[in-house]
Amino acid sequence: MKEHEKTLVLLLAGGVGSRLNVLVQTRAKPAVAFGGIYRIIDFSLSNVMNSGLSHVGVLTQYKPLSLMRHIGTGDAWDFTGRRRGIKILPPSTGAKDSDWYKGTADAVRQNVNFIRSHPSEEVVILSGDHIYRMDLDDMLSSHRRKKADVTIAMMVVPREQIHQFGAGITNDEGRIVEWEEKPEKPRTDLASMGIYVFDTEYLLKMLAEDREATDFGMHLIPKAVARDNVFAYPFRDYWRDVGTIQAYWEANMDILRADSGISPEDWGIRPNLEADGRPADWSPARFTVGSSVRGSMVSAGCVIEGEVVNSMLSPGVRVGKNATIRDSIILQDCVIEEGATVDLAILDKRVVVGGEAKVGHGDRNAIPNKQFPKHLYTGITLIGKEAVIPPAITVGRNCIVEPGRSFDVVDGAEIPAGETV
Repeated sequence: MKEHEKTLVLLLAGGVGSRLNVLVQTRAKPAVAFGGIYRIIDFSLSNVMNSGLSHVGVLTQYKPLSLMRHIGTGDAWDFTGRRRGIKILPPSTGAKDSDWYKGTADAVRQNVNFIRSHPSEEVVILSGDHIYRMDLDDMLSSHRRKKADVTIAMMVVPREQIHQFGAGITNDEGRIVEWEEKPEKPRTDLASMGIYVFDTEYLLKMLAEDREATDFGMHLIPKAVARDNVFAYPFRDYWRDVGTIQAYWEANMDILRADSGISPEDWGIRPNLEADGRPADWSPARFTVGSSVRGSMVSAGCVIEGEVVNSMLSPGVRVGKNATIRDSIILQDCVIEEGATVDLAILDKRVVVGGEAKVGHGDRNAIPNKQFPKHLYTGITLIGKEAVIPPAITVGRNCIVEPGRSFDVVDGAEIPAGETV
């Protein structure tokens, strides 16, 4: 058996991702578009491909159709062939919702038969909703060299953020000697990235020993740290969990900055441009006389007649004459009609903004969204998939427009800051 054939990859892609609000009403979080032509899961899939690993199981659960269509046969990431393959693994559901995956460890436990059917020495467990580049082959080499039972990818984060993560205290050899899951008063700044390498038999033994354990960070990792060989694999490059609207917006904006550390093209991240039934060979973006684009990324198939500043445009976006887009993320096939303004906003697919309308208007320090104050609080306005914003309407800061929403309003109507409609 070749070296790369000794490893099985399980990619956890079933989370709800509810903090992304209307972006995940019709799709799983890993299937959300990102960086113009990509989806979030493309980063994990490409890391697997670029590390030479070839056997992958994708564990899905919440609204999986879009994700399954995107992954398809796995051909976009070279997961096809006699000795390669990718398999979608939905929950083994019974008659009740309680039979669904209850956590990360429970999800893996429900797929023990898949693990056993693919003989391996190690199992790599990844999340499908992180933006990063990692050489998993190097992590595997470290795991083998140290004769670890478990290796956990970890990175230093600011102490005020450590309560969001599992935290490990290591000795001089890099062995994790103490573990705290989401500590309120942290004693370390070393955070788990949710990326694990397990010896296969060790993993199967742990899952069988404690069938009540549903989560790696909460249950299995603390037990492993207390009695077995658990090592940290240090990671020092760009990594983001884009699980909130703010983090999602910031990570997209990072691509526009040369010094941010993120570069999907240089990282070798592969999209699947044919997943939506559209041809991969979009026509080149077209910029008419009088248009202006500054500090932005404009994907193929876009037509720009107006002004685009510091923004991320997915394929097929149309920006009309005298229209302005600023500090925004515009997903596939949106239309910004003549004279409209979109400022500090995220527009899901196929949104239409009518002529002279203003989306994201007023003081950026406006009140948070009243219904979801922890989702929208920095001035970002969020427009759901296929919503239609009528001409000459004004939509304030921290607003949410539900997917498919259309309005019957008079010119000059206003949706005040913080509203959800």
